[in-house]
Order: sequence, then C-alpha cells, then structure tokens
Amino acid sequence: MSTGITSIASMTGFARTAGTYHATTYAWELRSVNGKGFDLKLRLPPGFDALEPALREAAGRRLKRGNISVALTLKRESIASTMIDEAMLDLYLARALDLARRIPNAPPPQPEALLALPGVIRPIADTTDPDADEDEQAGLATALAASFEAGLADLVIARNAEGDRLATVIEALLTRIDSQVKAAWARAEEQTLQHRARLEAALATLLAESNPVAPDRLAQEIALLATRSDIREELDRLDAHLAAARALLAESAPIGRRFDFLMQEFNREANTLCSKSTSLPLTAIGLDLKAAIEQLREQVQNIE
Repeated sequence: MSTGITSIASMTGFARTAGTYHATTYAWELRSVNGKGFDLKLRLPPGFDALEPALREAAGRRLKRGNISVALTLKRESIASTMIDEAMLDLYLARALDLARRIPNAPPPQPEALLALPGVIRPIADTTDPDADEDEQAGLATALAASFEAGLADLVIARNAEGDRLATVIEALLTRIDSQVKAAWARAEEQTLQHRARLEAALATLLAESNPVAPDRLAQEIALLATRSDIREELDRLDAHLAAARALLAESAPIGRRFDFLMQEFNREANTLCSKSTSLPLTAIGLDLKAAIEQLREQVQNIE
C-alpha cells in the first residue's frame, strides 16, 4: 500500500561549517541526537556569549526536537609585520665585503644571504587589540552568524536525509504489522467458533446440574466469556492505528510526539489481543505483532 510519504525528519545529524574573517578563522560543529524535546547546548569561546540569544532563536526556527550540541572554535592569526635593521645589515655587509677582499676570486655578498642573517629582519609586534576594535568585532559577529545559519541548513539537510531512510524502515514495519493484523483477522472467526463450542459444552453442563444457575447470572457469564474471546474490536482499532500512522507519515510538520502516543495505542491493543487469544496460532501472531510494534516504537523515537 502506498503511503504518500512526503518527508520526515530524523533527530540525528551532523554538520560543520568554517570560514575566515580578516585574521580570524572559525569553525562551527553541530551535532543532533534523539531527545524528548528541544535542548540546545552551546559551547562558545570566552567573549562571545552575546551571540547566544540570536543563535538560540535561529536554531529554534529550524529545529523543533532533539538534543543539539553546538561548538564554535576560533583561531586568530598574528598580524605582525617585519622591518630591516639597517644598522645590523650595514655591519654584516661591511664584514662580508672585508672578507671577500681577503679571499681571492670570492663572489660578492648575496642580498638573500645577508637578509637571512640573525637580527637583520626583526618582527614588529602587533599592538592592536582585536577586542577593542568594535567594527572588527561587529564584522566578525556578522560572519559567525551567517556561518551558523549555513551550518543549521546543512544540519537540516542531514536530518532530512536520515529521515528518508527512517521512513523506508517505518513503512516496511507498518507493512509487516498490517500483514499480521490481517492474519489475526483470519483467525478471529475461527476463535469465535471454537469459543462458541466451549461455551455450549459449558452451558450443557450447567443446565444438567441439580441446582441450575439463575438465568440472569447465566446470561451475564455467557456475555462476559464472549467478550473475553472476541478480538475483533482490537483488530478494528489496530486497522485504525495503521491508517493513522500512514496519515502521519504523509504530513510535512513534525510528527514525532504524536507518533510516540500512537505507539502506546498500538501496544495496548496488541497486549489485549494476546491476552484474549485461546489458540496457539493466534498467540504466535500476537507475539510477532508485539515484536514488530516494539521495533516500530524504537524507530519512531528518532522522528522529529
């Protein structure tokens, strides 16, 4: 049977985005796993706590359920420059020329060799404090926010891809449950006939006793026994639950919580069916049904 599935999202996924702003390189890592609700944990470098409200708001727009861990790493490159120490260079050059005059046919000093000598090129320390540069910080914050949005988009794609695989597994389990319910329907009439035969035998015994049971009490017992063995109501509900499950899969909105509740209803009917069974074949069907429902419940726990 076709389900008309559009798309479901899993709560499992991973994404990583990275970039560079001026002298700062950064990377976001976003991980998502199953959760009963929406729980976002952020790990930001010192000094970047002001980003948190906007990050939480952005994540809440895209993700409705799951335990999400987000980590930001930063690396600032030194903006140091260099200078040539002219006095040190003149000293080396004078000594090199003096040495060349002493050695016959010696080549003249090479500039690259002189520049490589210790102390000729000296670094100029960067005295600029990035945290004090408001424009620099504002630009970096904007770049980080854009990169985070890109990471969220990638995480949604990853969760949707996992959801597509999950939908295939869930549909297979629903088909398996459907076939077991149909097998139980085939046994339902047989169970009713078997129970009727037992009931007629018990009734004959009761009527043959010297102190027969009162008619109203007998009617109550017969009705109770008939109800206890009739599984058609449970099978009707299981058919309805299957239809509801397939309708949920066809929705585009998050369905995880509603599917969780539906699984409780599936399990309740399967338990009742097993308790009412009076035959080994029907009990075997009921146990297989319960196993399939448990497997389905485990998969449903992954749905957003």
